[in-house]
Amino acid sequence: MPSGAPSEELLRRMKSARSILVLTGAGASAESGVPTFRGQGGLWREFRPEELATPTAFARNPKLVWEWYMWRRELVRQASPNHGHYALAALEAKFEEFTLVTQNVDGLHQRAGSRNVIEIHGNIMRSRCFSCGVQTGEVALDEDGQLPGCECGGLIRPDVVWFGELLPPQALKRAWDAATRAQVFLSVGTSSAVQPAAGLADIAGRAGAYLVEINPETTEMSDRFDEVVCAPSGQALPMICRGLGLNITADPAVRLS
Repeated sequence: MPSGAPSEELLRRMKSARSILVLTGAGASAESGVPTFRGQGGLWREFRPEELATPTAFARNPKLVWEWYMWRRELVRQASPNHGHYALAALEAKFEEFTLVTQNVDGLHQRAGSRNVIEIHGNIMRSRCFSCGVQTGEVALDEDGQLPGCECGGLIRPDVVWFGELLPPQALKRAWDAATRAQVFLSVGTSSAVQPAAGLADIAGRAGAYLVEINPETTEMSDRFDEVVCAPSGQALPMICRGLGLNITADPAVRLS
């Protein structure tokens, strides 16, 4: 049965574990005020995300796509890591092997102090060439609204994975490898239903890991987990830290209960 707090069994397993794998999704960032955009048609002008976050949309109207991503970047800049982000950073410092795989593109995990982060959907603050793929830092439209260009002559695009694109193979391989070694697997703020990220739980489970879902509500995949914690990650993850005797280091502006 789902519970609102981590069990003694989870704490026992984590106390003896060497390798932890965590998968985070949009729910972890939503607690920081970052919109998920799914099911929110009309949030930006009259366009839906599926109509803008595609290679076809960029080829058709790159300026429109850039305007949307610049707007999204501002939302991310205004957000701050929440209690869950800081708790994951504290957990990373404890374990011999701790891998954090995120479907989020906002960089909030790194801002909270996490270091071993695998971004399988990219990072909205980075850019790369649409033609040659060379990665750059943060690039955007200039003051005159001109599109950023690459030395190869191609246009620069946000370094995120769009609908219809493959996830970065090297990042996926690192995630799969970590799943085969995990002794505890935490699925945080995600439905765990979208492939290929959803396959991480299957791989970890076959390797003998204790599978835990942390989400405010149960999902269609909840029955696959050994334990389901029905609570926001900003509540459940600090509880795990306290159960392990860990202190959470957070921004002074963030009050931890």
